[in-house]
Amino acid sequence: MSTKASNQDLGLITQIIARHPSGIGIAALEEELAQMYQVRLNRRTLQRRLRKLLEQGDVSTTGASAAVVYRIEHSHGYAQGHTHESHDGHDGHHGQVALVMPPEPLYRRSFNTPCATVFRINEPESYVTLSPEGSAIRDYVRRPLMHRQPVGYQLDFLAGYEPGKTLYLPLELREHLHEIGRTGPECRLAGTYARDVLDRLLVDLSWASSRLEGNTYSRLDTQRLIALGEVASDKDAWQAQMILNHKSAIELLVEDAEVVGVDRPTFLSLHALLAEDLLADQTAAGRLRRRPVDISGSVFVPLAIPQMVEACFEEVLAKAKAIEDPFEQAFFLMVHLPYLQPFEDVNKRVSRIGANLPFIKHNLCPLSFIDVPERAYFEGLLGIYELNQIELMRDVFVWAYQRSSQQYLAVTESTKAPDRLKLKYRTQLRQAVVSIVRNHQRPSSEVFWQYAHLSAESDDRQRFVQLLSEMLEQLHEYTAARYRLRPIEVVAWWQAVKDNS
Repeated sequence: MSTKASNQDLGLITQIIARHPSGIGIAALEEELAQMYQVRLNRRTLQRRLRKLLEQGDVSTTGASAAVVYRIEHSHGYAQGHTHESHDGHDGHHGQVALVMPPEPLYRRSFNTPCATVFRINEPESYVTLSPEGSAIRDYVRRPLMHRQPVGYQLDFLAGYEPGKTLYLPLELREHLHEIGRTGPECRLAGTYARDVLDRLLVDLSWASSRLEGNTYSRLDTQRLIALGEVASDKDAWQAQMILNHKSAIELLVEDAEVVGVDRPTFLSLHALLAEDLLADQTAAGRLRRRPVDISGSVFVPLAIPQMVEACFEEVLAKAKAIEDPFEQAFFLMVHLPYLQPFEDVNKRVSRIGANLPFIKHNLCPLSFIDVPERAYFEGLLGIYELNQIELMRDVFVWAYQRSSQQYLAVTESTKAPDRLKLKYRTQLRQAVVSIVRNHQRPSSEVFWQYAHLSAESDDRQRFVQLLSEMLEQLHEYTAARYRLRPIEVVAWWQAVKDNS
């Protein structure tokens, strides 16, 4: 092997060891080289590289025999992904804490590679795969509060973002996300795909987003609550309320996809739905805050002046609306809404549901937040709050979207393409279903033709009748949410039909 290749190996090995402050064994090191950089060294070659780093004093070891682990020798000044501190907890620059960002990796993976190999969980704890920049931010925000510099809201962070010029997501990354999130033809009505997967989306997103707020409902509990209205007897009432609030907010975006947008009415409505019966002061639901708020576990102090909160809120929405790429738009909302804290509470929930708006309108896979580690998500937010650095949250966002898109595309792979006439008469068909159920009408050919004559063009009526019949055959407690019907209404309808037969 050439000297250049050997030096590249040494650089990669050193970068991986630097990500493990407590040390890493040779087997784990070998695996990370293969997974992260597609470099496979046989055990003898890897041992030779490690001996060289030991001789150079770049790494040290602890343990013995098979239990030996390798660590970066910090006295040599290489501590990728970590902050450098003096004994008093500062870096010597006039008492300010400095975040030392790591150098660029020698090999940078392309985002055009298959999604399964772009990011992976490689932390001992439940976490997402980190970029070097994300790792450095994580290490900073894990320092004790007394060693982190208190900071207020930085107006320049928002003012410095110029839609179309500033990009939080690089081009390669956005192209990759578009590739894995595409669900079919682009020339479909807004919300078409989300409606196709609405039953699952209501459960997945309501459960996963609520879980990030400490909700202990299981996914099965959530499904029963949403589909059947069954409240878990061993859970506090606020947990059920939180999940049902998510359901209402998601339905707003999906059912009114052609009307809602990145604007004040939509986001105030989202807050009103998500905050229903969960705020100490219910008059604050759907309104911008008029009082200061604190962020527990952080040295960040949000804006306190109501007029400034309002002005920044309008600026966040104006800039988000001007962003053309749906992924950049979604991530911008995930960054700047929690950072501003425009509401007294429920800000993160608004940002997570609101971030799905671009995906719903562009018929992309939704972002369900399924399996997102709570610690990774909140440490990403701390990086934004305290450092105005987005890289850790970007790692979380990309990992989460890849996870969501894999699940939803797997679910829809076997489904047939949407029926053209079903799309054309979607509203009329849904209204017919609701009317038949609520009026306890018998599902008969005569009834179907009555609605067909009222709603469809003459050439389309036969197919309208067939579609309406199919939709009613598929209607039960678990599919009632498609029509904004309550499960009890469907049960009552079926019972009435049975009694009158």
